[in-house]
Amino acid sequence: MKLLLKSFLAAAALMLSVNVSEACSNLLITKGASKDGSVMVTYSADSHVLYGELYFTPAGIFPKGSKLKVFEWDGGHFLGEIAQVPRTYSTMGNMNEHQLIITETTFGGRYELVDTTGIIDYGSLIYITLQRAKTAREAIKVMTDLVAEYGYASSGESFSIADKNEVWIMEMIGKGTKLNAKGQNENKGAVWVAIRIPDGYVSAHANQSRIDKIPFSDTENCIYAKDVVSFAREAGLYEGTDEDFSFCDTYAPADFSALRACEARVWAAFNILGGGMIGDKPAMDYFDFASGANPANKMPLYIKPAHKVTVKEVADVMRDHYENTPLDMRKDIGAGGFELPYRWRPSSFQVDSLRYTNERAIATQQTGFWLLGQARSWLPDEIGGILWFGVDDAATSCLTPIYSSGLRAPKCFEVGNGHLTEYSPTSAFWLFNRVAQFAYLRYNIIAPEVQKAAADHELGALQIIPTVDAEALRLYKTKPGEVKEYLTVWSEKFADRMFKKWKELDEYLLVKFIDGNVKRQNPDGSFKDNGAGKNIPASPIQPGYSEHWKRKVAEDAGERLLIKPIEK
Repeated sequence: MKLLLKSFLAAAALMLSVNVSEACSNLLITKGASKDGSVMVTYSADSHVLYGELYFTPAGIFPKGSKLKVFEWDGGHFLGEIAQVPRTYSTMGNMNEHQLIITETTFGGRYELVDTTGIIDYGSLIYITLQRAKTAREAIKVMTDLVAEYGYASSGESFSIADKNEVWIMEMIGKGTKLNAKGQNENKGAVWVAIRIPDGYVSAHANQSRIDKIPFSDTENCIYAKDVVSFAREAGLYEGTDEDFSFCDTYAPADFSALRACEARVWAAFNILGGGMIGDKPAMDYFDFASGANPANKMPLYIKPAHKVTVKEVADVMRDHYENTPLDMRKDIGAGGFELPYRWRPSSFQVDSLRYTNERAIATQQTGFWLLGQARSWLPDEIGGILWFGVDDAATSCLTPIYSSGLRAPKCFEVGNGHLTEYSPTSAFWLFNRVAQFAYLRYNIIAPEVQKAAADHELGALQIIPTVDAEALRLYKTKPGEVKEYLTVWSEKFADRMFKKWKELDEYLLVKFIDGNVKRQNPDGSFKDNGAGKNIPASPIQPGYSEHWKRKVAEDAGERLLIKPIEK
């Protein structure tokens, strides 16, 4: 296995062909696959220049002829104006008041298919659609109509689109730029396909196109652009039959990077959710695909999980670093002396004539925000939607529940509360980064403390939510106009509780782990003193480095660090 991995790494000469440094991950969970019958979609918005904040847009009514300015989501550039609709719905992050959820990962695909004249980028497409659609099927129509009318300003994209009953994956890529005499793009629009995930199954995508053969005859569960195949033929990208047509192979052919840095994350998620199985095969049967060695050995688009999953289990998949697999990031010397499951960018490096990859797992340091959208069909829309929202690295942060019908975002997540070049003491993003940066220093002994705090908050929320739901239902029946304010206030208070807890955690970690030591503690959690009554701590624990690290240091240093007996 080690020799196989080495050969894969040596083959990574084109590792940078996909921009994996700003890569995202999504999980899609259908009603029949979740323990409580809810639909769930996760999203990690991973970019080195994305600030972690919660976008809230109130519902609106607009006069005829109104225009909406479109700004590129992740770059901020003005793209143009589109016609505004008469009425919009309120949105809380990537979820709206009707429990519609839309998230994404970018797969890029063929660069020549980018429409340089389009004015709807993938991020704007998401947030505009959330204001205009109630269901997943409506959202697919809104999204495809928008790009057909105004042009698609991004590269290839995979979208997770879910409501309280259905979960869809849609993949879209532009048609390139072909200007006519008037300067208009004759190829305006996009080619796309959307497939519904069967109830009882789960899916995932992570920056590589995953839709392979298209079930054209299943019009109930598959929707597609009429020219999805014919355009490929006209563009010289495909020559075969409709039945043999593969969306991913045609529009985003996989290279080493697409598999090793992207599909490997899907493999990791399927391995966990499937209990070591991917479909009817052991997960290791697909390891050559995830490792970048065998593009033909594709994983299925969706799998049946080993058991019906909970909110906490799904959230924890987003914290994965390939632990206990052949790709475990804690096990090579790149993890340092404290088993750090991260590799700082750039995403590859060169030694002599060979290039190597810096590992990229689901959980990553450059996350701006992450979320788990939960849609619950047994409750009214005003109560059913919960956006479990967090900022920074999923493995060293926690999710807090925010009802998607809320009237405002909590202060610690509010847009404008700091940004990437301005620290804010009331911003959750900056606070969680403070804790994460400290945990990265001695990960194997500090991160467990952080993860325990996250679990306490999330499990505590799951225990209290049924009570909150019950009170909201009572108001819904007696004072319906007060439901949204009640849920907004509760979401704010619970987020404030999280923020206060994390400030205390920040201070506690500094005191306990200062200067490479670990202070001893009493059974009640207080720190032990030396018995003199002068606030002098007991002799601290000094755990040292991992065994792997010690052996590598000894090997590298040779006799320079060897303790030798003094000759008499």
